[in-house]
Amino acid sequence: QVQLVESGGGSVQPGGSLRLSCEGSGMMFDTFGIYWYRQAPGKERELVASITSGGSTKYADSVKGRFTISRDNDRRTVFLQMDRLKPEDTAVYTCNAARTRWGKETQYWGQGTQVTVSS
Repeated sequence: QVQLVESGGGSVQPGGSLRLSCEGSGMMFDTFGIYWYRQAPGKERELVASITSGGSTKYADSVKGRFTISRDNDRRTVFLQMDRLKPEDTAVYTCNAARTRWGKETQYWGQGTQVTVSS
């Protein structure tokens, strides 16, 4: 059974930090690109950061310089280090694993974790 499980969400004051984790099981984790999305109430889902199976990273302009994505394939985990958090970072953060192999796309989603930035 394939599972993606996020953890590390919570409440923090502006300027604070959180580290989210996305752990995969039941899958060849190191062959998947991992994508962190977020969705705030009343807003569209936004791609925040991604990391390929080879370790290349991309970030949304809104988080560039503040968020860092990394992966530890031995632990089957991707991390999203979030620093200098702002109230507008408040959202449910969800990780997605995706790969295309032999013309077939495979995707898995986690359940999401809430991040609240408020004074």
